[in-house]
Amino acid sequence: MECFQPKNRHERKGTWTEKRDPEGRWRAFKYDELIKRDKVNLDIFWLRDESVEDSDNLPPPDEIAAEIVEDLQAALDQFTEIAADLGQQQA
Repeated sequence: MECFQPKNRHERKGTWTEKRDPEGRWRAFKYDELIKRDKVNLDIFWLRDESVEDSDNLPPPDEIAAEIVEDLQAALDQFTEIAADLGQQQA
């Protein structure tokens, strides 16, 4: 929140610089940089996930989808338990 400065966006300061802090996670882009992108694409990323070195070595899409479903189901189960606990506390 400190970087974001929601109440005064003109006080925002980036934490990313190419030379000094290439791992900084807060970066401002200039209009000219954005407009040069193919179809003004806003898929902006500059941080690389070192664990995914080569997209050719990823598991097949059906395995990725199954993992996502499993993670979402686990999250839903946890929220269901939380909602049940909250319902019991209010009674």
